[in-house]
This record gives sequence, structure tokens and C-alpha cells, in this order.
Amino acid sequence: MGFSQELKSEEKTAITNVEKDSLFKSKRDSLALKNTDSISLDSIKPKETIEDIIVHVATDYTIQNAKDQTVTLYNEANITYTDIDLKAGLIVVDYKKNTLFAKGIIDSTGYVQRPIFKQGSQESEQDSIIYNFKTERALIYGLKTKQGEMFTYGEKTKRINDSTIYIRNIRFTTSEKKNPDYYIATDKAKLVPGKKIIVGTSNLVLADIPTPIFLPFAYFPITETSVSGFLIPSFDTGSSDRGIGFQNGGYYFAISDYMDLTVLGDVYSNGSWGSIISSNYRKRYRFNGSFSLNFENNISGIRGFDDYSKSNNFNIRWSHSQDAKASPNSSFSASVNLGSSKFFRESQNQYNIAETLTNTFNSSINYSKTFVGTPFNMNLTASHQQNTNTEAITMTLPSLTVNMNRIYPFAGKNGIQKTPIQKMGFNYTMQGQYLINTTDDEFFTPKMFETARSGMQHKTGTSTNIKAFKYFTLSPSANYEETWQFDYIQKDYDVTDNVVVTDTLRGFKSYREYNAGVSLSTNIYGTFNFKKGRLKTIRHTFRPSVSYSYRPDFKDKYIKQVQQSADATDLLDYTVYDQGIYGAPSSGLSNSIGISLNNVLEAKMAPKDPDSDEEDEKITILNNLNFSSSYNIAADSLRWSPVSFSAGTRLFKDKLSVNLSGSMDPYKVNSDGVRINEFNANILRLTNANLTANYSISSTDFDKDKKDKSKQSGNGGDNNVDVIGADINPTGRDNRNNAGNTEETDKKKETQLYKADIPWSINLAYSTNYTNNGIDGGSIGVHSIMFSGNLELSPKWKMGYSSGYDVKGGAFTFSRFNFTRDLDSWQFNFNWVPFGTNSSYTFFIGVKSSVLSDLKWDKSKPADRTLF
Repeated sequence: MGFSQELKSEEKTAITNVEKDSLFKSKRDSLALKNTDSISLDSIKPKETIEDIIVHVATDYTIQNAKDQTVTLYNEANITYTDIDLKAGLIVVDYKKNTLFAKGIIDSTGYVQRPIFKQGSQESEQDSIIYNFKTERALIYGLKTKQGEMFTYGEKTKRINDSTIYIRNIRFTTSEKKNPDYYIATDKAKLVPGKKIIVGTSNLVLADIPTPIFLPFAYFPITETSVSGFLIPSFDTGSSDRGIGFQNGGYYFAISDYMDLTVLGDVYSNGSWGSIISSNYRKRYRFNGSFSLNFENNISGIRGFDDYSKSNNFNIRWSHSQDAKASPNSSFSASVNLGSSKFFRESQNQYNIAETLTNTFNSSINYSKTFVGTPFNMNLTASHQQNTNTEAITMTLPSLTVNMNRIYPFAGKNGIQKTPIQKMGFNYTMQGQYLINTTDDEFFTPKMFETARSGMQHKTGTSTNIKAFKYFTLSPSANYEETWQFDYIQKDYDVTDNVVVTDTLRGFKSYREYNAGVSLSTNIYGTFNFKKGRLKTIRHTFRPSVSYSYRPDFKDKYIKQVQQSADATDLLDYTVYDQGIYGAPSSGLSNSIGISLNNVLEAKMAPKDPDSDEEDEKITILNNLNFSSSYNIAADSLRWSPVSFSAGTRLFKDKLSVNLSGSMDPYKVNSDGVRINEFNANILRLTNANLTANYSISSTDFDKDKKDKSKQSGNGGDNNVDVIGADINPTGRDNRNNAGNTEETDKKKETQLYKADIPWSINLAYSTNYTNNGIDGGSIGVHSIMFSGNLELSPKWKMGYSSGYDVKGGAFTFSRFNFTRDLDSWQFNFNWVPFGTNSSYTFFIGVKSSVLSDLKWDKSKPADRTLF
């Protein structure tokens, strides 16, 4: 059957009754012949609503309705369209309305397969969603999404586009739990994905219980990169004589992807204030570092009273390291720590409490370069040493060292070294320094340069070795030194004041020295075998060495004399080099014989199981036992030097390290403590000795199921164990407080109610020394025991401690306790110094996430400080 279109009567009439215009009979009107409007034939076609192919799959069934133009997907349905990826239990696509609808499905376990909507890098989970392809808008119910560290839960959400979302009855949290342990609830909010969340009046809810804490409005930055912003200070309620105040408040500047800047400030009601400027920088495969400047204006007492005092202290720290890939032949590094000697002792800032025991500042800036193709390398260093007790400061600005690696000019073809001549090697070292000795008061003033010293020293030498008598090695050597100094002294007698006046003059002076020697050494091995028991062999390695050295008296020809009293015959000997950077030439003829003995004792143990395939275990009984002394043939008395000794060993699978060192003098001393040319009755008198021991033990050492034999070597021999407890951050935001457990490990831990393990560790350090001047008898100088460790009361509760006991003084040393509680999304930390001059505490509880780092409560009671 066919159908044709009929024109209405009035339309047909209008067409048939049209008369031809007279203009058509003559010349055609140009308007009637005009070209078709180009707009009507524009090549730009209307944009299609659906721009790409919609790919859809489902596990159970897919229903396509051609009449209604819909597609229904059921069970594990998935749709991909452009950058959109949608997964849900049920999805309905309506091509006529350009929309899709998705929701979960209900099974025996409840409402499952909730829609997961992903567009680009943004992902959200919801109860149901309606999305319009044409307008790119969406209506969402039961939203759950994550932006950075922030989880967002919303009852009803209206998505305007991919950059603006409006949400009602919303909850914000950083908790990853299904039922968050805390959240911030508000009626409405605006979310800009990847940038910010802006909310109205909101309320803090803990464990679904509303708190009386309300915010009139809130702004949460959620960018994946660093952004600038204010840092909320902590409030000091007047724990010191400086009154109430604020600490560590300021602003964070996100300068670029490679650098940031933090400006913090402290202020107190009595007028004291402080400032902290810090920056971190990093460039991948090039370098990284950090810089901080601390300044404090400390006021004590009331102006006008006798107890009023004021001081300005500062501290500068800079750390810089170069990536090994940046330059294979050169490197630059810096580790700077300098400032006022009293900075940490007078500081009230809670971050500085742990540094109050610091008595030295050390800095080093180093640049080194290897000259490829040559045996030369260069090292340029600027260093700084500061004693905070004496306030003495020593700096080298700079120190230049040029080394030539040992070369063998007489080696055979292809570097063959067989004969003593071919084995003869030469080395060279040049060192130059500009040395400054000053004090805190003169630091950074022109006066610190007035007493500066400078000089340069050249050293070269040669040596070889010869096989002698089959079992001995003969090693002759010769060395030459030349010293240049660019300042010298001159002494004159002042008749008026009856004193010797020393003047420092600028100018070039030099002197030369040389020495020669030879040594004879060998190795002797002794083996003791055992037939019974696990102990199979003990081996003793004995390395004796005898050396001879000769050095002339170089000082004699440079000696000058000056009158030092009214008596014209009372003369003082000196040289112009006495106060030089490298000192005066060596005095006295040295014609000496040196003796050294080295011992090593090792054992071999059979496996516990005789039928085992394990190899014999090697044990070091004695790492070293060394003795050394010398005999000066040219001396007219006191020819024997003191005998130095040292011994060390490691026990209990390297967990216990014991080291002993000291010296013994063969000569007596007079009533003034001066050595005299008479031997002791007991031949050798112990003048000093030092004994140190370090031991580490933990609960894993007793856990046979978890013991890993490959990791049983302890740190007993290491001296980097934090027995002082300075490595603790009072805010609890640093992993150093976590007793060695990472955040990922903590997430996997589950609390056990019965038979729970309580991990623990103990680090022990023992130190004592003995001195004997030969008059008053021997005495113990230092005798102390230090201990530190961690105790994990539960997978969430941790306690750290560090203390010590001064056996000689009969008192405890600096003691510190740290309590930490992992509250999932929150962190609790309490640091406590219970007694002593540094008695103090810091309390902190706050959200772990950096997004809500200002949601915290901290309180501190700093140690009492004195400004004198």
C-alpha cells in the first residue's frame, strides 16, 4: 500500500493562481538570480550527541529494544564510552533520550555490584546513577568517591560537568574503613574534582556521635600536587616564664614541583618571638636537599628589673646531595649545622627539646673531581667545628687537596711488577688550608679574620717490597715534605711591661723535611685441632712487624731567641713557624725502632646435627689484639715510648661488641707528674684504658618460628643506635616514632585477644674509662650504662624509651619516654622527659592525613631555659 501527500486546498490555490510578473518577460532581475546562501549549505554539520561507539557487555543477558531504542544489561554489566568506564549490576542505555541508568542488584548477600563510574582519573562508587550523554550531567544517589586522600560520601549528588559537582547530606573523611571512625558532616557542598571541596556549616562526628565542634565553613584542597596554604599554630598556655603564646604557625609556599618554602613563627606574651624558614628541593637524577634557618629573640624577666635579659640566637642547617647519575667524575655535597652555641638550650620550641644535649656543631661542604685519564683527583672542602660548651669555633675556608694515585714508572710491559724496582711506586699529595679560630662573640664579624692562618704542604714518597728469607716481607720507604706558610710570628721583649710581645706578620716562609725507613713483617699461623665435641679447630694468626725510621733534626737551624725577663740571660727559644697552620719543623733527631704485634683468633664449629649437609660455622673469637711501641736510639733518655694496646671482639652472633684500648708507660713519674728516666717496678704502668660494649636483643631472637638466620647479625657493634632518644618527633608525624613499622605493615596487623605477641627490643651500651697519673693512683672517669628500646604492647600501642645510669655519679642520665597509639585515621603521641633540667612533655592527637593535618590538639610543657 502506498500513501501520497496531499496539499491543502488553500496551499494548492496559492500556487496555481500566481501570475507571471512582467519582469520575467524582459530582463531577469538580478535578485532573482542570486546565488544560494552559503550558510544554508555550510559544510559544518550538527554535532552528534553520541560521539563514539558504546561498547557493552554483561554476564547474564543483554536485551535490545529496537522500538524504544534501549539496551538492558544485567549482572556484571560494563559499558565503555570515550573516557567513561561504568560497571554495575544493572545498566539501561536509552538512545532516544541519550541517557543511561545504572544500579546494583540484590542477591542473598544484599545489595551488591553498586555502580562504579570512572571518567579519566576520577572514580566514584554510588547506589545508582543517571547520566546524560548530551549534557554530560549526572544525578547520583549514595555517592562514594575518593579525591586524593579524602573520601566523600553523599546522599544525593548532581554532577553539572566533569569539573563541578553539588552534593547534599555529605560526609568527608580520610578513614578507609567501611564505617568511618570519624567524618565531617554537612548539608551541602561543592566539589571540584582534583582541586577543592567547599562546604557550608559542618560538624565533626566521632564514631557516629556528633561532637560540639562546628565549623561555619570549610575549604579542603585536594590537588595531587602541593599547594600553598596557612599552617595552624599550636597554643602554649603559659608553660614557661615567657607567658602564653603560639608556636609553629605560618604559611606554606608551593613554589614549584621542585621546590617549596615554609615560614613558621612563634610569639609569646612577654615579647619573645622566633621564626623558622625552611625549604626542600629536589630534581630527579640531579640533586636533592633541604635548608632551614631558625632565629629566636628570647626575653626573660621584666624590663627595668635586675633579672631582665635578652638574647638573639640562630641556627642554620643545610643538607645537599648529588645524584650519582648527575656526573660520574665529580660530586658536590653539603652538611651544614652552625649557629649560636646556646640556641637549643634556650629555645622554647617543642621541636628543639631533643637537641638540648647537643654539644658540638659540625659542617662540611665538599666538592670532588677526578681527572679522567690522569692519576690526579681533587677535593675542595669547607668545614666548621663548634663546641657549644666552650663556644670555640674552628673553620677551614677552604681546604684544598690534590692527590696523585700511586704510579709505577719502572713497571714492565703491560704493568708487570715482579722485581723490587718494578714494584717501586710514587705518590704525591698537595694540601692547602685557610684556617680560622674564633668564638661565638666574634663569629660573622671582621675580627674573626684577623687571626686567620693559611699555608700549603706538599708530600711525596716512594716505597717497594722485597721478599726476604722466603717468609718475610721487607718494605723500604722514603718520604719528603715541603711546607709553605703565608704568615709567621715575631717575638720582641717589651721592657716597659716586662712581657714578650708576639706579632703576626704576613709573608711567605717555607721549610723542608724528609725521612726514610724500612719494615720487616711476616704472618705466623698456629692451628689447634679438636677431635671431640662441635669445636673442630682454633686458628691463631700472629702478625709481628719490626720497623726502623730515621729523621734528622730540622728545627734546630730555625730557632730564634728572645729575652723574656729583666735578666738579659733569660732567653726564650722559638721559631717563626710556631703558630703556623702546620706548626714548626720537627724537633730532635729521630732514630727509632718500632715494634707492633697483631693477633687474630678464630674458631670453626661443626653443625649441631652431625648428619646435616651444612658447612662448618666460622666464629671470630678475637677480632684483634694489638700492641705497639718504639725505641728511639738517638734519645739520651726515655728512649721507650708508651706501649699502646687495643682489643676487640664480637659475641653472640655479632650482637655483642666489646672494645678495649689504652696505653702503658714503662717509666716512673716525679711528684709533678713528669716522666723520669727510671723504669717502673712492675715494668709497665697502666696510664689509661677505655672499655665500651654494645648489645642488642629483641623478642625475635626467642621466636624460633619466625627467626631468619640470614638476618641474625645484630647491631651490637654499631654506634648509631639511638640510646639518647633524640631521634623523636614531638608531633608523631614522622615514621621514626613508629618503632620500625611502616604504615602499610600497621594496616595489616590485627589485634589478638589471646596469646598475643608483644614485640620488644633493647639496646644496651656500656662505657667506662680509667686514668692513672702515677701520683694519686688510678681513678674511674666515666662509668655509665645507657639503654633504649621499644615495646609494642599491641599492634596499635607502642612505647619507646631511652635512659641511662651514671654509676659513678649515682644518678640517671637524660631519660625520655614516648607513647604512640595508632588510631587508624588518627595518631596519638606523648613524649615525656620525667626529670632533670630538661624535664618536659609534649602531647599530640590529630588526623594522619596531610589534607586534614590541622584537625589536631597538641599541648606541650617545654623545659625551663636560662639565658645565661
